[in-house]
Amino acid sequence: MDYGGVLVFSEGNIVDVPDLQVSHGSEVIITMSKPLTDDKDGIADFIGRFDVGAAAFAWVLLPLLLRACSAIVFSAFPFGTVAAASGTNGVIPRFSCLIAMVCTIPWAFLPPLPLPNHEECVLWSGDHLFEGTVETLEMLRSKGKQVVFVTNNSTKSRADYKKKLESMGIPAAVDEVFGSSYSAAIYISRILSLPPTQKTVFVLGESGIETELDSESIPHIGGTDPAYNRIIGPNDYTSIASGQALDPSVGVVLAGLDFHLNYLKLAYAFAYLQRGAKFCATNMDTTLPSAGSLFPGGGAISAPLTAMMGGEKPMAFGKPSQAMMDAIEGKFKFDRKKACMVGDRLDTDIRFGIEGGLGGTLCVLTGVTKSEKEWEGEGKEVVPTAWVKQLGDLRG
Repeated sequence: MDYGGVLVFSEGNIVDVPDLQVSHGSEVIITMSKPLTDDKDGIADFIGRFDVGAAAFAWVLLPLLLRACSAIVFSAFPFGTVAAASGTNGVIPRFSCLIAMVCTIPWAFLPPLPLPNHEECVLWSGDHLFEGTVETLEMLRSKGKQVVFVTNNSTKSRADYKKKLESMGIPAAVDEVFGSSYSAAIYISRILSLPPTQKTVFVLGESGIETELDSESIPHIGGTDPAYNRIIGPNDYTSIASGQALDPSVGVVLAGLDFHLNYLKLAYAFAYLQRGAKFCATNMDTTLPSAGSLFPGGGAISAPLTAMMGGEKPMAFGKPSQAMMDAIEGKFKFDRKKACMVGDRLDTDIRFGIEGGLGGTLCVLTGVTKSEKEWEGEGKEVVPTAWVKQLGDLRG
């Protein structure tokens, strides 16, 4: 989980972190990040700053594959008090929200091709659960904190993530998972204004998007339909150009991580956009970690369309988009100043917490961010409030 980022606290809600901040009028900007690994007193103090008393609410965001947690938010994925690890003498209850982000990487296999086993990076990597993860989450829940897993991974539905979490020994309910596909479906069905005859979504992505669109009764085409999983032919050019091959009810093009992307799918998506369809994306993660390396992420799927459309960027619903933060806040009702974002990626997880006005951010070095040197130095925009080597270090 990344914990780098610039945290801004409005006057009256400033957290006192001596030597780690500079004042600019009514704002305090974090300029240095405090290491917490092996620092029991530091952990207790950090968590304690977000105490809201009795009804503390922990919001955990798992960055696509559980990459970042936000509230002490643990990515991805988000709000309540973070419970203290053993030896913290009960000071932990200061974070009212714990957000853990889920990474944008799928774990299962989807037809017709097997999907790689992507790394989560905050709670686990591949099928390896990081030491102390389950115990840390149990400790937080024992303190009365609610945990919410937020992910940028559009390839899996909330139900899929629930199964994955439970397979790793982490109890979870569907309502505790908030993914970019679900966020997109909610926005399209309840917020986006579309003509009555143009409610269909053309999907660039996997079954996770389709499942969440179905949950909101949103009609869709493309996606995993095998009819689109082929090489474009001469007749396709003619029928797409004339509009004969196009569905007139399509009003949205939704792009997410697609392991079967091809020229034909891009041609259809571009044609719909040229005809006025709304351009949306589940998330803008440019890369996806797997097998100890980086591969194209969800943002790489929408990038070609952005180029085709002369630089037009899609409305994105994953971290660090505040559309996702607003949607999460609307569902779970929490005080942002009492929440902390926990994640492994600076550009998505930590930035998500900072731009969302959360009370703190915590970076874990088990994912994309490997060292505190990545946010050190002058001119760094994203600096986490604190960092640990791995989530289990919060046990003290």
